[in-house]
Amino acid sequence: MDITGASAIVTGGASGIGAASARMLAERGAKVVVADLQEDKGQALATEIGGAFCKVDVTSTDDIIAAVEMALSMGPLRVLVNSAGIGWAQRTVGKDGQYESAANLDAFKKVIAINLIGTFDCTRIAATAMSRSEPLDNGERGAIVNIASVAAFDGQIGQASYSASKGGVVGMTLPVARDLAAIGVRVNTVAPGLIDTPIYGEGDASEAFKENLQKGVLFPQRLGHPEELASVVIECVTNSYLNAESVRVDGGIRMPPK
Repeated sequence: MDITGASAIVTGGASGIGAASARMLAERGAKVVVADLQEDKGQALATEIGGAFCKVDVTSTDDIIAAVEMALSMGPLRVLVNSAGIGWAQRTVGKDGQYESAANLDAFKKVIAINLIGTFDCTRIAATAMSRSEPLDNGERGAIVNIASVAAFDGQIGQASYSASKGGVVGMTLPVARDLAAIGVRVNTVAPGLIDTPIYGEGDASEAFKENLQKGVLFPQRLGHPEELASVVIECVTNSYLNAESVRVDGGIRMPPK
């Protein structure tokens, strides 16, 4: 699919995998809306790539609509990358046997609301806009790429909410792709392994932590680079025969229990 002159939305686009994807989409000729809560980073990236920034909380349908309308003002909306998400770690029960020490249910709901429901809400709103656009010569109107995680398959101790949210994203890939086939929109999911993003912090302690993490990676034994994930995102966007698939990009890691 040719995205030259088209518009694209990248949620969580101000940093990490989202930022790398936004840059690569812009290199391919797309006009990118960086949709994020981080205004300073988001605006700086939008300026760098000749796109636009929209402050978006993916739990707000109004914010999502605003980003879609911004994208439509820049060109036909052909691409959505759902990269916004949060992590959370907590055991299901505490060590003292008290109800109060069981997992925080509000925290569980928040992770699901952002990672899973937010992804679906962005998808349904963006796809609605795509459905009104003129199809390309091959009938395509757009492509949606979700960012999940290997935690969808290999969730670790304490990752119940995160794994459930990302497992939900993987699980809805096929049915949503089937839904959107009627309008010529493809849907794929990329499941990253351990990626070197700002989530790990900076400094000696951070580097030591990352060095320990990467021991479980099969080959190459290191953390992945955001650009390595973004290249797969771009393939999902531009390869017109890639649809309804979930692709692990993880150096062969299979996460241990902890």
